[in-house]
Amino acid sequence: MIDTPTMAQPSFSELFAAQYRPLVRLAGLLGADDPEDIAQEAFARLHVRRLRDDAAALAYLRATVCNLTRNRLRHLRLVRLRRPDPPEPARSSEHDVLVAEEHRELLAAVDRLPRRQREALVLRYWLDLSEREIADAMGVSPGSVKTHASRALAALGKTLKEEDA
Repeated sequence: MIDTPTMAQPSFSELFAAQYRPLVRLAGLLGADDPEDIAQEAFARLHVRRLRDDAAALAYLRATVCNLTRNRLRHLRLVRLRRPDPPEPARSSEHDVLVAEEHRELLAAVDRLPRRQREALVLRYWLDLSEREIADAMGVSPGSVKTHASRALAALGKTLKEEDA
């Protein structure tokens, strides 16, 4: 039996020292936005995995870098497609106070309306009822509903204009 000299396979740390930069470059050329992370992940997977043939380590690393880069790019493409709408800009505290004051003024003006006019507006704009449904609820004709609502809106407009002046 003839002994053939076998080349000693590099240790993990030697393989890392020799191949880390080329694998980072490979991931970068494949389009990875984080090529260092891809190369490190490939080495981490090699470290946990036991290969039958130590000579296959470099091929395994290259294939892993290619697969990780492909998966990362696919993931980023899906994330960009499903990106939620940006949040609405935050309103200032002053804006909220002004809106609250306007609401308070409006509700006070509605409260000062005659009962029938107030009922017509609340049923129409708060409950979103039709004229027929409002008429049934108030026990009046649809024409009366139109009259009460029209007079109420006119009175509100006048009251709110006076308060703004």
